[in-house]
Amino acid sequence: MRNVMPFLALTVIAALFTAGCAGPEEKFGRGMRNTWEVVRLGDMRRSIEQSAVFDGPDYGYTTGFMRGLNHSIVRTGVGVYEVVTAPIPPYHPILTRYISPEPTGPESYKPGRISAELFDTDTYMGFSGGDVAPFIPGSRFRVFDN
Repeated sequence: MRNVMPFLALTVIAALFTAGCAGPEEKFGRGMRNTWEVVRLGDMRRSIEQSAVFDGPDYGYTTGFMRGLNHSIVRTGVGVYEVVTAPIPPYHPILTRYISPEPTGPESYKPGRISAELFDTDTYMGFSGGDVAPFIPGSRFRVFDN
């Protein structure tokens, strides 16, 4: 019983810091989105695309790659920091001069909602839409796109 009391006290204190506040929820959600940048690599794809369009294809594959890798690492680090410090103020985004507060992607592709039973109510009847392969980066094929 003695080992349970410190854990219970810590849980109650954490609940008091985060209950009823939109700031910690928003900061934690933004941190989770930014932490997944290491898997998503949206900044890398965007930097390669933008460097290739404005500076030329050679710059896209060299300078754009390094710039995108740098932004992806920074965004992942900021995400981990925001997840760890979610209950602690301030709740506004940090490093906004260097990276945008929300994850970005290439201008040529705007992902939609994943096709799942939660969002598509007609899946049991066989009428569903959405991305065909959303787990593949750069997948642009959509079914029933209006």
